Amino acid sequence: MRICVVGAGAIGGLLAVKLHETGNDVTVVARGPHLKAIRDNGLKLIEEGDVVTVAKLKATDKIAEAGEQDLIILGMKAHQVEAVVHDLPAMYGPQTLVLTAQNGIPWWYFFKHGGPYEGRTLESVDPGGAIAASLPVERVIGTVVYPAAEIIEPGVIKHIEGNRFSLAEIDNAETDRIKQVSETFRAAGFKAPVISDIRAEMWTKLWGNLSFNPVSALTHSTLEDLCRYPLTRSLVTEMMREAQSIGEALGIKFRVSIEKRIAGGEAVGAHKTSMLQDIEAGRAVEADALIGSVIELGRIVGLRSPHIDSVYALVKLLSKMLQDQKGRLKIEH
Repeated sequence: MRICVVGAGAIGGLLAVKLHETGNDVTVVARGPHLKAIRDNGLKLIEEGDVVTVAKLKATDKIAEAGEQDLIILGMKAHQVEAVVHDLPAMYGPQTLVLTAQNGIPWWYFFKHGGPYEGRTLESVDPGGAIAASLPVERVIGTVVYPAAEIIEPGVIKHIEGNRFSLAEIDNAETDRIKQVSETFRAAGFKAPVISDIRAEMWTKLWGNLSFNPVSALTHSTLEDLCRYPLTRSLVTEMMREAQSIGEALGIKFRVSIEKRIAGGEAVGAHKTSMLQDIEAGRAVEADALIGSVIELGRIVGLRSPHIDSVYALVKLLSKMLQDQKGRLKIEH
């Protein structure tokens, strides 16, 4: 397949290297020192056991230069999607698919939903409906991303753990095109099942993202630390309980218990969440897609979420202060 990864960061870079290594024609869109390193030395992936793969693939900072694609993977954070959607048509062919690989509640959540809120946009993830107006929903397929990875230096991705990308049409239909994407991912070494209820699986992952991520960012703790410390474990539990009530009001069935979900996070070990990595690097955080969206959904169904609201306010202010001061915050040994 002709594949373009727009936003070849940790997850996008992981996908780009693995898909390139199995014979796909892969282009990455990146910028700054990361782009320069990819052009000069290739995109390097470090996996378990210090296995290193270097992919010499096409790299650009201009979407229009990528040409027509079969599959476009949006690998950036949710708050960065709007900035690129207007340029995507330069890569469209008649059958081009756009895979949204963002964490949290996606902008298309109520599209092809079939419920009472069909077609409703969410201000927290798509202010003014700008993305929905620019990206044809017929091209969109979704994924729930499970791997953990990080950029350890420009042009170098470290794969920490996990290799599952659950894939689905956003109306949960089992189509030939989603099967083809699944097979392409499987050939690259990923677990890539076509799932029958993407929103339910998103909520199961979101349970952790909306609680682990901001608490980790605020306390500079790893998943292991915050799950084992009684006070933060209790806070995470309350946040998950509020989120479960909101999800259930929207028809979501949670297939695991809160305790089991927390145990899953603890089992990851001494891993820094992506939000903590962003705070340490001075990058804007994904607070709206991971937390603000759940608050907005709660308002839609008439449910309050005081614990989630409080943590959201704190992490938003921390992110604003770092952005305003052009700073970063990291505990040094």
